[in-house]
Amino acid sequence: MSRKRADDRKSEIVMVALRLADELGPDRLTTNAVAKVVGLSEPGIFRHFPTKQALWEEIATDISARLKFAWERALGSNASPESRIVALVDAQLGLIEANPAIPAILFSRELRVANDALRQTFIGLMTTFHGILAGELARAREAGTIRPDLDPTDGAVLLISLVQGLAMRWSLGARGFALQPEGMRLLAVQMALFTEPTKKGEQS
Repeated sequence: MSRKRADDRKSEIVMVALRLADELGPDRLTTNAVAKVVGLSEPGIFRHFPTKQALWEEIATDISARLKFAWERALGSNASPESRIVALVDAQLGLIEANPAIPAILFSRELRVANDALRQTFIGLMTTFHGILAGELARAREAGTIRPDLDPTDGAVLLISLVQGLAMRWSLGARGFALQPEGMRLLAVQMALFTEPTKKGEQS
């Protein structure tokens, strides 16, 4: 059997590392564990990733690319700002559901303490996502479809908090519910709170 190309092997290592980060926990992930699943020696892993930190950085790059692709698809339509917000949150939840290691990584010691490059990548992703959501909320406010007293930056924080809080509840609850449907249900509640309240004189 022919040997795998270096790029294919690197991709396989990253995929296995993500799966093991979910199964074992990010803080218990070792290059030796990855090597056993991939079918390489630990030095074989280090031929592709000189250090464990380099492996984590590649994992962060992979997650970043997946998120940005999902955001671009969600923003690709000519739908209303509110529809794009729904598509963005749905895409975010879908990616988390397909890659359940992501919530664990977000709250891991590896991210918070041990790996500054990993932390900065995730901070950058959240900053970008916040900016995208705030931009859509600003457009909705300009169109008069959400309440005029809503600060788009605050609204974006609330939407991100909804995603992160739900993802953590899903993760801690042994994934006992479907993440995307629950997220869409709660998002509908949040978006309703963003809409302009009915004026007293217009109530039936």
